[in-house]
Amino acid sequence: MNSLLRFLGCLEGPQTMGRGPSFWIGFLMVLAAACAYPAFSDGYTVGNTVYFFTWAFMALGLSLIWGYGGALSFGQTAFFGIAGYSYGILTINFGANYGFTLIAVVLAVALAAFFAALLGYFLYFGRITGVFLGIVTLSVTLVLERFMAQTAGPEWHIGKARLNGFNGMSNMPALTIPWPGGNIVLFPDIGLYYVVLGLLVVTYLSLRILVNSRFGNVLVAIRENPERAEMLGYDIRKYQLGAFVIGAGLAGLSGVLYTSWGQYITPSSMGMTAAALPVIWVAVGGRSDLTATLVGTLVVLSAFQTLTIYGSQYALVVMGLLLVLTVLIAPRGLVLSGADLLGRLLRGRKEGGA
Repeated sequence: MNSLLRFLGCLEGPQTMGRGPSFWIGFLMVLAAACAYPAFSDGYTVGNTVYFFTWAFMALGLSLIWGYGGALSFGQTAFFGIAGYSYGILTINFGANYGFTLIAVVLAVALAAFFAALLGYFLYFGRITGVFLGIVTLSVTLVLERFMAQTAGPEWHIGKARLNGFNGMSNMPALTIPWPGGNIVLFPDIGLYYVVLGLLVVTYLSLRILVNSRFGNVLVAIRENPERAEMLGYDIRKYQLGAFVIGAGLAGLSGVLYTSWGQYITPSSMGMTAAALPVIWVAVGGRSDLTATLVGTLVVLSAFQTLTIYGSQYALVVMGLLLVLTVLIAPRGLVLSGADLLGRLLRGRKEGGA
């Protein structure tokens, strides 16, 4: 029982914003509103909300790698693409019966994490840090994008699955849950919404426990001063590699959910623009806090989609300006800086009232 209490106690700590009854009451209220949301919306809007949720896993993974570990990576979309294509290849070849799509999710995410472990081993144990780590991960992402883009010929296939070059893969099965009365197919609607929402809540809470645990505290110490952490006896390469693999696995989960949501994936999901967007989401929200990252990502994604619909030529320009303004005005992130300001105001009122 004591071990369980200590484990759950890591939901709050110095590495995450929000603690105490007021925070968790607010969290439950937001969760209740999210659960009730489909009852007050149409199917298309609910399915579109699932699209936003799918990207949040990638952003949380980047927050762990960059915000907590201090290593800027442009490789999230590479792991996204690897998992997405793996899911498509597996399900096109083996179908959706007997719950195989769920097995394909696990295998695809594991493959992305394995690729990240190989890449991360050479990066971290090769002492590649700083801007060079960003350059290498971006190069790997662009190489994968260019390779997949030239697989248009009929010879580029794995079993029954054709890669299709720039056009990408399509018509792979949606997530399917085996059920005695008949399979439950999770198309972009209410069913998939609740599944992805549940995954997002579990992922968010699990990451809070992780970053407030010994692992997270050491990771932050490495971010602040890697030489000092190493002098204290920690093998900083193992902690950085662990964060890199976990973050890549979350990006892979984004790729799988996105692919099953739209039943397609293209090489453009690993392009230069796609690689830069997660950095903007995380930077604007606040890379050093999971809650700020999650809120910032969902808000920026909503704004980006609106701009894409009503002014597509300005969408990327606005995103770039938003990143520049964030770096200049609120380098810790708009959500995190706003929360800090609100906290100071509330403390000032309490002290003034006293």
